[in-house]
Amino acid sequence: MATLQDLQPTAIWQNFYKLTQVPRPSNHEEKAREFMLNWAKENHIDARIDNAGNIIMTKPATPGMENRKGVILQGHLDMVPQKNEDTVHDFTKDPINAYVDGEWVRAKGTTLGADNGMGVAAAMSVLTATDIPHGPIEVLITATEETGMDGAIGLKAGELKGEILLNMDSETEGELYVGCAGGLDSTFEFNYLEEKTPAGSKAYKLSLKGLKGGHSGMDINLGRGNSNILLFRFLKACAQELGLALSSINGGSLRNAIPRESFAVITIPQEKENLLKQRISEYAAIYKAELQLTEPDLQFFMEEVALPAQIMTKDLQTRLINAIVACPNGVIRMSDAMPGTVETSNNLALIQSGNGKIVINTLMRSFVETAKSALAESLDAVFQLAKADKILFDGAYPGWKPNPDSAILKLMQETYRKMYGKEPQVMAIHAGLECGILGSKYSNWDMISFGPTICHPHSPDEKVNIASVGKFWDYLKEILKNIPAK
Repeated sequence: MATLQDLQPTAIWQNFYKLTQVPRPSNHEEKAREFMLNWAKENHIDARIDNAGNIIMTKPATPGMENRKGVILQGHLDMVPQKNEDTVHDFTKDPINAYVDGEWVRAKGTTLGADNGMGVAAAMSVLTATDIPHGPIEVLITATEETGMDGAIGLKAGELKGEILLNMDSETEGELYVGCAGGLDSTFEFNYLEEKTPAGSKAYKLSLKGLKGGHSGMDINLGRGNSNILLFRFLKACAQELGLALSSINGGSLRNAIPRESFAVITIPQEKENLLKQRISEYAAIYKAELQLTEPDLQFFMEEVALPAQIMTKDLQTRLINAIVACPNGVIRMSDAMPGTVETSNNLALIQSGNGKIVINTLMRSFVETAKSALAESLDAVFQLAKADKILFDGAYPGWKPNPDSAILKLMQETYRKMYGKEPQVMAIHAGLECGILGSKYSNWDMISFGPTICHPHSPDEKVNIASVGKFWDYLKEILKNIPAK
């Protein structure tokens, strides 16, 4: 069986394999940063780390190309740490177990990290290549992109000298991205009020799992189930009939991932056990019927657990359930300017209880700043009505407005036509590419984003198409050869 290091083009796949062996989940990138600096030293590449934790590497122009515009090759170092429940894996210590599966490379039970390991591997390959004519090259590998774009936000103006940014964090070969959505985080908290569990109660853990999840921007329009929404829909419909009381809730794992699994520990009067089983069965059937094409592996079931000493007060439970059911989620509006593209969305990502609080996190996205603000006002209204103890909106980042007169876009369109005999698709993405933030600091940059084909990023189903990596690499080399003069 072929291994990653047997694949072509050799340089990219060998570099990507090296990255899979180094832990790099968001907010735990120290080992990967150390690896990159050691790799640069071994290959006699100038490298430094800025105050935001970004890695900046440089390579001079090849002979005769000194007059070309400077190019910044850009990707991010971190990866999303998602795994299946039955997979034993510590993302802060363990390497990714990547393998070749026919036309694809996958990981066993975890995210692969092709997002954005492929972009980083390509930049590494350019830095060590001896057969690619190119002008001055700078490589910017940003920190902690997945959970807040911290590196891009912290990058200072003047750190880089180039004029053209090639972001290599897009995920469909043959598509050129010229715009992206801006984002805004929301956090809502309820003080965790409790009362003693009534005598004669039984406790159960409700599990809603088996969903596909996925990227909260790129996959938000695919009609996939949100485990938090589905679980609270059941609670809203059946809590009163069952005399159900919530003891704890844990749904979702990351703000920018559509939640795949949600769990609740509940209590009911002993005599309601059979009715609970009946309602669970009914709603499992309802959800499977509604989501039969998008979520064929959906599971909703109950299992008896030890009786908790405390449950939420009735008032808190009612306010929480109503807020979650009323919270806008999913696609809010499609774009008029870019037909077929989501304009505005919200991902109700996390609901967690503990330490005296219930915390709800969402991520809003929009190409239109006023639409993003209006959505935030809707969420604010819902949680004000629910009397949340804390309402916070933060982590805002700007979108990237398409530039139809972009010179690098025209070059990349022409090059793609010559190489592959067809037009590349020019797109805007409903996700938070770093280009929006970087462009706000370097307004002179001409920017574009592209990459190989990566399916289901941010989930354990993530996979990268092997053939597309070859096309991406050949295309990148040809672009670098043809960057215009200053």
